[in-house]
Amino acid sequence: MTTLACIIRPSTPPSRLIPLARAVEAAGIEEIWLWEDCFQSGGISAASAILAATERARVGIGVMPTPLRNVALTAMEVATVDGMFPGRLIPGIGHGVQSWMSQVGAKAASPLTLMREYATALSALLAGERVTTSGKYVSLDDVALDWPPARPVPVPVAATGPKSLRVAGEVGAGVVLEGSVGLPGLPATLERIAEGRAAAGKDGLDGFPVIQFVSGGTGPGATERLRAEVNGAGSDVADDEQLAGYAVWGDAQALADGVRRFGAAGADTVAVYATDDDPDFERLVAVLGEANELLGKDS
Repeated sequence: MTTLACIIRPSTPPSRLIPLARAVEAAGIEEIWLWEDCFQSGGISAASAILAATERARVGIGVMPTPLRNVALTAMEVATVDGMFPGRLIPGIGHGVQSWMSQVGAKAASPLTLMREYATALSALLAGERVTTSGKYVSLDDVALDWPPARPVPVPVAATGPKSLRVAGEVGAGVVLEGSVGLPGLPATLERIAEGRAAAGKDGLDGFPVIQFVSGGTGPGATERLRAEVNGAGSDVADDEQLAGYAVWGDAQALADGVRRFGAAGADTVAVYATDDDPDFERLVAVLGEANELLGKDS
C-alpha cells in the first residue's frame, strides 16, 4: 500500500509546528515530512521537537542541503536523534538551492561530486564504520561515531535532473522527488534512478523507496490555489485533468484516489503539502486522515 504522508512546510512559523504535528498524528497519518528552505525552519531541530511531542509518527526531512553541513556533524545529529527516537527519523539529503548556497558562501562547483562523497561517507558513519576518506569535498581522518544508530538509518537523496537522479540511485537509500516531477515526469525519473542503481550493481527499485511530494487541498477554492501553486513552481497546467498530474484535492475519497494514482505510477510515499495560502490547514489534515483510512482498506 502506498504510504500517505503530510508535509509541514518550512514557511510555517515555529510556534505552529507542534500543534500541527500533533494534529497530523491524531488524524492517523503515520509520516510527517519537513524540508529546509533558507532561511526558515531548521530540519533537525524541527524534527527533534516534533518527535518529542508525538508518540508514533515518523518524521522525514526532505531534505537537508549537504553544502551547509560538515558530514560528521550531520552524522552526529542524525545518530543522536535516532538514539532518542529509534526508527522514527528519515534523514534526507540534497544539493540545496544553488542560489541560496551561493548566498551563504557554500555553493559547490560540482554538486554531483559532493553528493556522491557525502552520501557515501554519511551512510558509512551511520553504519558505525570508522571512516578515512579524502575527496574533493569530504575529508575524514579516522572518524567514527561514539553513539552510532543501533539499527540501519536509510538516507534518501533528493534529485531532479537526469544526472542527479542517477547519483541518487547509486548512493541513496531512496529518493525524494519535489512536486514539479508529478505524474508526467515519473516514468523517466524512475528510469534514470534504475540506471544509477544498475551502475552500482543494485537490483531494480525493489526496496528503494520513492517519496513524491504532491500539492493538496480541500474545500472551496482548492483547485484555484493548487493551480497557482503548481504553475508557480514551473509547470503549465490549464485544466483539472492536467492539474491531477501534480496535485490531489477534494473530499476524502478524491484525495485517496489521487494518492492511488501516484502510487500506481511508482511512488511508495505520497507526501501532501498545502499551499501557503490555504486558509485551513487543519481541515486538510483531517480530510487526509479520512483518506488514509480509505487507503488502509486497500490492504
